Amino acid sequence: MKALAAQLTRALNLGSIIVAADNSGALLVKIVGVKHGKVVRGRQQYAKMADHVKVSVVKGLPDMKGKVFDAVIVRQKRPYRRYTGERISFVDNAAVLLKDEKGNPKGTQVKGPVAREVHERWPNVSKIAKFVL
Repeated sequence: MKALAAQLTRALNLGSIIVAADNSGALLVKIVGVKHGKVVRGRQQYAKMADHVKVSVVKGLPDMKGKVFDAVIVRQKRPYRRYTGERISFVDNAAVLLKDEKGNPKGTQVKGPVAREVHERWPNVSKIAKFVL
């Protein structure tokens, strides 16, 4: 995985319910796993900005509910620090569902802003975003 130009903070636990920020048909998703997440033994996994996570659809189209998809975290409420010294936080926690392991998004557009750290690690997701902060 590509290194990011920010000191990211632990933001989302397993079981956190977040907004699906794309037009794939899901509205709310629950984090059920973090891919390539590394934690100390005995500590619960956590997700942060631009992480590859497994999510289960809680609210959305009837044929999607309960299914598990890959996703990328594109916004987090908890502030994190960029190496330029600025601190960034968003209004909500949000994710974009992925179609495959290569990082192609399931939807065709992303609602709301996407962090620059996501652009560095997932260029295909940031291509369909309206704007990158």
